[in-house]
Amino acid sequence: MSRLKEALKNEYVKSAIFLAIIVVSIAAFWLGLRAYLRTEYPLLAVASGSMVPTLNEGDLIVVHGGLNSSEIVAEDGTGDIIVFHKPTDFDELIVHRAIDKEQNEGVWYFRTKGDANNSPDYWKVSESYIVGKVVWNIPYLGNVPLFVHTQEGMMIIIILIVILVLLEFIIPYAKERTGQPEGEVESPSIGSL
Repeated sequence: MSRLKEALKNEYVKSAIFLAIIVVSIAAFWLGLRAYLRTEYPLLAVASGSMVPTLNEGDLIVVHGGLNSSEIVAEDGTGDIIVFHKPTDFDELIVHRAIDKEQNEGVWYFRTKGDANNSPDYWKVSESYIVGKVVWNIPYLGNVPLFVHTQEGMMIIIILIVILVLLEFIIPYAKERTGQPEGEVESPSIGSL
């Protein structure tokens, strides 16, 4: 028991425990949000201007999944905003308004269009491609994940992690090995001037 108490007094152990608590808390929040909103993608960043003025590029949207397709309102201009897998590339997600729907052999199909798209172009999407509908948006907050997914954003994250590791572990360890107490600055001796 005394070894455990001694280990818990160690700053490195305290930092590791704190970091583990943060990671577990974030994972629990994310899993809880996914379960509550019944979708794999509960939070998404709007990456294009196709839904302006309703949603702007950089908005963070909250998506509610697990809906019965008959519950989705599909009307031009006032239909629900839905998130769906792009029919030509399942890995890409699209955010558009449902403007029409029809049932064919027991399967719902939705015609969708971006609010900013004036052309007659639209997507016809099977209900199996729908992730959910947008229930809330937070302006500008989606810019953070959009930036992190850029090359510059990744470099900044890596640099910040390196700086944090230097400040938290390496510099105190180096001072400990040289015998200099933390927070003290070495001053030159009079004889060396």
